[in-house]
Amino acid sequence: MLRQMRDDINSVFDRDPAARSSLEILFCYPGLHAVWLHRIAHWLWIHNWFFLGRFVSQSSRFLTGIEIHPGAKIGNRFFIDHGMGVVIGETAEIGDDVTLYHGVTLGGVTWDKVKRHPTLEDKVVIGSGAKILGPFTVGRGAKIGSNSVVVREVPPNATVVGIPGKIVLMSEEAKEGRPDLEHGKLPDPSASAFAAMTEQLKALEEKYNNLQIEYESLRKELNLKRQF
Repeated sequence: MLRQMRDDINSVFDRDPAARSSLEILFCYPGLHAVWLHRIAHWLWIHNWFFLGRFVSQSSRFLTGIEIHPGAKIGNRFFIDHGMGVVIGETAEIGDDVTLYHGVTLGGVTWDKVKRHPTLEDKVVIGSGAKILGPFTVGRGAKIGSNSVVVREVPPNATVVGIPGKIVLMSEEAKEGRPDLEHGKLPDPSASAFAAMTEQLKALEEKYNNLQIEYESLRKELNLKRQF
């Protein structure tokens, strides 16, 4: 248990350049507090202490602004940065070294008592405000851009952005080191679509101008023939 807590603190140092000291992390990181309280709630839940598990979960929600159902399964070195507004559903499964930013939802799309929340494999990074909805798998090393809505499976090491989420980058191998969404380097589907429309409009405008020139030339020829 103590070793796991030490790993959690070290994972904050690895992924948050704003972290200054272990004391600061211990007392001032609600994402860390939420994970530790979840482990207590999850232990109660799997030992059939359902009410106590939910009570610890709700207490954690009140204290941290992060809602993790006690039934959710979470791996090692899970890091929630900032944290406010994160929601993780009952049947969600999260691997090792996963990073979530604030406002992320791991939600379900059915009321049936089945597996209805996503599975995140190791080293997944999910940007702020993203919604992952449904009982599918987000592959190892995948990245989900901020405010994306993902409703289908994501292959390993892929980068997904947009509403609905679309794969914009594929990588055969995951990069080692600190997880980073590299937003400045992510393709923007909306901007790409707008650029394509602009190019099409330019092409249509050029064709229209050429037709106007041809029309004026033909009109002048017809007028000359009528005069003679």
